[in-house]
Formats: sequence, C-alpha cells, structure tokens
Amino acid sequence: MNSWQPAVDVVKNCLKAGVGEYVVCAGARNAALLEALARAESAGLVRVWRHFEERSAGFFALGRTMETAQPCAVITTSGTAAAELLPAVIEAHYQARPLVAITADRPESFRGTGAPQSIVQPGIFGNHAWQGTFADWDGKQPLHLNAEFDEEFEPGEENFSRLTLGEFRPAKDRLDVAALARWLREEHYKGIVVMVGGLEPDEREDVFHFCNDLGVPVVAEATSGLREGLERLSIHDADRVLKAHPPGKILRLGEVPSGRFWRDLENLPQVSVWSVCRNGLPGLARESNVIRGTLNRVLSALGDIEFADDALDLLSAASSRANRIDELLEIYPDSEPALLRTLSHYASIGGGLFLGNSMPIREWNLFAQWARPVPSVRANRGANGIDGQVSTWLGWSADVSETWAVVGDLTALYDLAAPFVLEQINCQGRVLVVINNGGGKIFERLPRLQTMSPRAAEWMTNPQTADLSGLATLWNMDHVRVRTVDDFDRFEAGEKTLLLEIVPDAAQTADFWAAWDRIRH
Repeated sequence: MNSWQPAVDVVKNCLKAGVGEYVVCAGARNAALLEALARAESAGLVRVWRHFEERSAGFFALGRTMETAQPCAVITTSGTAAAELLPAVIEAHYQARPLVAITADRPESFRGTGAPQSIVQPGIFGNHAWQGTFADWDGKQPLHLNAEFDEEFEPGEENFSRLTLGEFRPAKDRLDVAALARWLREEHYKGIVVMVGGLEPDEREDVFHFCNDLGVPVVAEATSGLREGLERLSIHDADRVLKAHPPGKILRLGEVPSGRFWRDLENLPQVSVWSVCRNGLPGLARESNVIRGTLNRVLSALGDIEFADDALDLLSAASSRANRIDELLEIYPDSEPALLRTLSHYASIGGGLFLGNSMPIREWNLFAQWARPVPSVRANRGANGIDGQVSTWLGWSADVSETWAVVGDLTALYDLAAPFVLEQINCQGRVLVVINNGGGKIFERLPRLQTMSPRAAEWMTNPQTADLSGLATLWNMDHVRVRTVDDFDRFEAGEKTLLLEIVPDAAQTADFWAAWDRIRH
C-alpha cells in the first residue's frame, strides 16, 4: 500500500489544527511525511527545521512552543528514534506545552515480532502525552500521533497551495477563585509571602501590579521577568530567611520555584499554601491548594486586592543582607558567585536569557545584578532536569539576536548535539555561557555528601576534565575562557555564536561558600 496518502492526511490534519512549525528527524520510515511537509512549506503554510538527533530535536521543538505559545511538531522515524522524544515530552507535560510528537511506525502486524526498527510505539510516552487525535486534545499537554506506514512510497500530485493554516484553540480553564479570594483576605497577621516562578510574557504586568497592591514580601525568580522590578518587596537570601521565619501563608504564582525553601515546605504543614499555575499541579506532595489557569485571567477574576503588608517584618533587614552579599562578592572576585555577578551585567543587556538547572538558576537568583530589569528569562522548570537545556534555548530564541544561555559543564556535555541547528537560526550576538567548575558541584553543597565515602562522593559529583574549546571547534563557535574578573575585557559577541567558558577559582569559591555559611540573620 502506498504510504503517500496517509502521510498527506497527517499533514492536513496538523494544518487544520494550527500546527505551523515542525522539526524533522529524517528516516526511511517517515520519508512520505517529509515530502508532504516540503510541499506544505513550498506553499508557505509551515516552517520546518531539521535535526539529526531526536532528543535534541524534541527539546528544540519545546523551545519553539515556549516562544510562540503555538504547537510545534517533532517528527521521527520508527523504533528507538521515537523513544528519544520521551525526555522532551515529559518536560512539555509538566510545562503544559503543546508539543506534538509524530512518530512514524511500521504497520501493526510488525509489533512484538522483533522485526528491524519495530517496537510497540502506541502509548510509549505513558501519561505524559495525550494519545489520540486533535479532535479530543485540549492543547495544554503534549500530543502523540503514531502514524503507520508501509514500505512503498510513491508521491502523488497533491498540491497544498489551496489550503490554509487553521487556528490553534487550546481549551479554556474553568476558574473558581472564591476560596483563594477568602484566603487572601483572612489572617494577615500570620504573614503572607508570594513566591513568583516562571511566567508567560502576557502574565507579568498583572502579577507585578498584584504584588504591589498586596504589599507583602516577595520571592521573585529571574524566570518571572519581575526579579529586579519587584526588588523593593524582595527577600534577599530568601531560603535562609524563610527557613528561620516561616510565614503562615505562601502564595505561589507561576512555575515551581527553584529555591530550597519550596522543598522545605514539604515538612512545614503549618504553612498554608496556594498555587496558581498553568499546569494545575501543586508542586508539593503535602496538602495544599491549586488553581489551574493563566495568571492574568485568575488575578483579574480576584478583583480588587486588600493591602496585607509585611506582617512578620521580613523585609526590614533586606538592605543589610544585600550589602553582606555584595561584600562577599567583592572579597572573592574570582569565585563562581562573583564571576556570575559580573556576567549578569553583560547578559542583562541582551535579547533574552535562558538559565539552566540546577546551580546556574539558583546562583543567578541569589547573586545577579539588580539594577537593570531582565524581563525575558526562561528555564526548563517542568521536571527540573538538566536534559536538553541548550536545545531548548536554541529553539526558544531561534529568531532573536543577542540571546544568552547560562548552563553548567555537565549540562552542556549532556546536550552536545544541540548546536547542530546553529546554521538555521539567528546567531548574531548569541552567547552560550558554560560554567566549567569540573563537574556537578551543586552536590558538594549537600550536607549528606559530607557523610559519604570519597568513592560515592565522586560518583555524585562526576568530575570531568573536558576541553570545551573542542566543542566550539566542532560546531564553528568562537571561544573565550574566563578565569578572572579581568578576563571579561576579552569578551565580545559577534556574528557567530560565542562559547564563553567560565572557569571559577576553586579556592576562592570554597572560601566564598564557607563565609556564606557563616552568615546568620
């Protein structure tokens, strides 16, 4: 049976549902799909990116959904190629993004036979993707379309010029904010703190005004786009301050915060927690409340907000804490936190910033500059993993010049195939910052590591000695290595992507953290 018409039908259904972007990973099994897409592209209906590695392609497609708020499909061939999409599908699930996974497959009769490139693909993503059709998909989670094709492929005369791209219409959430409104009005004496995680661009203005109207202390992540704008309400070194003085109420707006105190809430049942977020998940295993919806709709539905103030006086020492942080950064200028502070002055004037898990986003929130607002900041905070960080950044910022990503060394090594797409995107002023501290140093900050044997600690931290200049050579990037604060004078972004390798002074970094741990509030 000729696979051409089934492939045309798949593409037409995607067009009707408003899927206008695609990332293709070519193979013999999906050749008919690629030919149909080429004709749709020729008709001006779609935009197509190409990749050779499915895992990176999936995260690149995820980045496109983050930028456009529209579905992006990633197309693979059959077998383990389909399985490579699982990490990106998981991240898209927890971010509530409309990632569409189209996996070409051999006919059903091949399943379970052990025939080449034949596995059981339907349901391969489990509950992380909707397995069905566009008709019953809500557009707020990944969708898996498994398309069976025979070997025979003979293109027909199909012409896409008479078709149009449909409108993507995700389902609207039903809102009931009455309980949250009562909670906000009651028991102000217990103290309320607002924790603001990642926000969508159209949510930021509403959240900004809401926080100012409420007047309570705020912990605003860089990914909120409001970290600097809400500084007057911000708790500096929030994890330690809140651990020492837990408020009675926490209101989380947006994605799950990266700070330690959010995890501490698991063991603080006396703290009442409400979350308002796109995916409708509480982010905690303990009892709490959650509203699923966009922040602009939910906050608008709440109406006028009663001023609650800083009942626990958590902000009174904010300036002194900020000054102590600045003093440590000046004492240890070549430590990792201090080099990141210097870096933040450069990155803040770019066209966008992507922060990798796990250490970079935490250190940025703690130590980045506060003087200049950085409104366009993204991260993968769905499953909180390090997988696909560089690929997601490249997808999110594909059309934007002068964008930055800040990731750790293991994160960069984990996504080595990501720069394959550089020749397809805007690279003007693009900077990939890799903090090369020789492994997973975030684990050295864990108290339990001190009780482990040296061998087990080595397994935890994965020390590495990779020469990252080779990565730059491999993908035709410029390369600058920064070891001291003065080395930033050598930095200059250009037409090619720059790999800016930050190599902190290990002794100064250790001394900084030792002094940091001695600070008490």
